[in-house]
Amino acid sequence: MSDKIEFIDLKAQYRALKPSIDARIAQVLEHGRYIMGPEIGELEERLAAYVGVRHCIGVASGTEALLIALMALGIGPGDEVITTPFTFAATAEVIVLVGATPVFVDIDLADCNIDANLIEAAITPRTKAIMPVSLYGQCADMDAINAIAARHGDIPVIEDAAQSFGATYKGRRSCGVSTIGCTSFFPSKPLGCYGDGGAIFTDDDGLAQAMREIRVHGQSKRYQHDRVGVGGRLDTIQAAILLAKLDTFDEEVAARIAIGDRYLELLREVPGVTPIRVVPDRTSVWGQFTVLSHNRDAAVALLGEQGVPTAVHYPIPLDRQPAYKDACRVSGKLEHSLKASQQVMSLPMHPYLTEDAQRDIIDVLGKAGISARAA
Repeated sequence: MSDKIEFIDLKAQYRALKPSIDARIAQVLEHGRYIMGPEIGELEERLAAYVGVRHCIGVASGTEALLIALMALGIGPGDEVITTPFTFAATAEVIVLVGATPVFVDIDLADCNIDANLIEAAITPRTKAIMPVSLYGQCADMDAINAIAARHGDIPVIEDAAQSFGATYKGRRSCGVSTIGCTSFFPSKPLGCYGDGGAIFTDDDGLAQAMREIRVHGQSKRYQHDRVGVGGRLDTIQAAILLAKLDTFDEEVAARIAIGDRYLELLREVPGVTPIRVVPDRTSVWGQFTVLSHNRDAAVALLGEQGVPTAVHYPIPLDRQPAYKDACRVSGKLEHSLKASQQVMSLPMHPYLTEDAQRDIIDVLGKAGISARAA
């Protein structure tokens, strides 16, 4: 393998966008409004238009986005929020932080998103929200989830879209397919800044106002605290970086889709490896390019020896994590979540990944699979 393969190549992206990123940062340094500067409003306006909703609220992180959404809905002790155990801890973390109970429902192993067919059985009078996760860059089955929520008294649906910003679901953008959409701008995300950042999206005017106030310590105006809030503002410099990246985001999304399609084609020649299925009527931005392998741990080790970086998203379902196993309620068996945790591995994915590098990765993966089966 001639060139080093990066799992996520942020340096290549910066080199490609350096003039515009540097210019945007310089503008902030010049005006000096580092908190809630003019770039915040500009970014929120552009992101709302991109997603196709009335409101976007820039916040400090994807986790803060989920927390503020729950707070705006008034969810607290005694309430339940239905979600998936096969996700990053932040999804359940925010539910526990507001005093509510995460109710875990199993996933569909084909796409690793929450199985919408299992949600209705988990609903109780305590259910105050449903929080599907659009994992690996592909939306969950939002129409089915929204329909279930509507049948049970219009339960709010919060899309955890930390990995799927830029994806589409039946022609609509992720973050614009439910009551509230929340995303992350962590550097490795499809649209990432150079630190922590996130955003919340909604068409509900009342919720938007509440979430804007919550992000600034519950203030409706300076030193007027009408509700309990948090320090959840997005930094102006991070907004400036995102504005520069947004100019080429459509091209990067197209590159991610093309790279994902090439991976899927190349993987047809690799036995024992099953890629995550892209469901018809959806696009994936491949926040992670993830496959399932019965010999995952051996394959990861062998790939690493050949210079191919991998990651496991995620090795332990949340219902089995010490912090959450006694704080959650489990609805039904979570067999698919456990199976996925034992088999998933993510391959390098970013818009600057070359075809030659992909072929090298798949060649090593094929050899690793053979070696792993022989071990």
